[in-house]
Amino acid sequence: MLQHFFGLFYLLAVSQLLSFTGSHADECPLQLNPQRVVVKYGGSVSVDCSPSVPHKGMGWEASEGAVSMTRDNLITWRVSELREWDIQPSCYINYNKPQCSVNLPVTIYKTPDSVSISTVNHNGPMMERNQYELQCDVLNVAPVQYLTVNWYKGQTLVDQTNFTDTIKTPVSKTSKLLIRPDRADDGAQYWCEAKLELGEEGPQPPPTAPSETLNVEVYYKPKHSSSTETIIKTKEVSLNCTVKANPAPTYSWQSEHLRETISSSVLLTSTLSSGTYNCTATNSQGSDFKEFILKSTGSRPTFWNVLIFSQLLVASIIVT
Repeated sequence: MLQHFFGLFYLLAVSQLLSFTGSHADECPLQLNPQRVVVKYGGSVSVDCSPSVPHKGMGWEASEGAVSMTRDNLITWRVSELREWDIQPSCYINYNKPQCSVNLPVTIYKTPDSVSISTVNHNGPMMERNQYELQCDVLNVAPVQYLTVNWYKGQTLVDQTNFTDTIKTPVSKTSKLLIRPDRADDGAQYWCEAKLELGEEGPQPPPTAPSETLNVEVYYKPKHSSSTETIIKTKEVSLNCTVKANPAPTYSWQSEHLRETISSSVLLTSTLSSGTYNCTATNSQGSDFKEFILKSTGSRPTFWNVLIFSQLLVASIIVT
């Protein structure tokens, strides 16, 4: 029973001590202005500290810009060129309670020395539907926990990379992007951007550093929009086999009406007989076939043909 009593007494005492310590820390009668600072490496900084109660002395503790204890009611921590990455200044006060202090959060940032983009283990044109890896290298940036690497295709944001490292000094980071280009990506421009998002106290807009653009060339085979096309022969009409492809395709034609090899992508119908003409477009990525059916103007009934035939049919019915 006695042992149980002393146990409860001990727990109560510890609870009171913790309560006192916590409330004492929360009630330290000092006000910092501003309450947090974001400073570019080598930049200047100043923060005021003022009390809300009478005091016996107050000051700043810091590895740079320390202020000795004074009876003044406004003291300023000031550094003209801040170059200490891990600086931890605090303002303290002595009054009718034990000394307390308030720490000043300081974030020192540095924009990257360079941002570059490259293709991993690949040079030259990309092949349609193959997978490739792009790499963005950010050199000497701090603090990396506030770094975001944005990936763009043209002006469209396609991906983002964030970092969780808490190291305060400059480091180099790499972000990678997997792409599987198709023919629509031929000529696309990829680029990446390093962005330091330092919060409301940081510079606005947030500092950014873009890479150069990476121009993507995609090799893809010819592909016609349709495999067959019927054309009525006139002087103005042509058989057009032209198709988009990279590298540029070569063309070949086959027909019983052709007496010579033709490498042009277009045939004028005025020089051709009615019939079937087959065109094949070919490049290093493959080939595609298209059939043209050329018909003469006489093979399609006109409005007047139909009208005359109808009148003759009606006349024959009346006569009979």
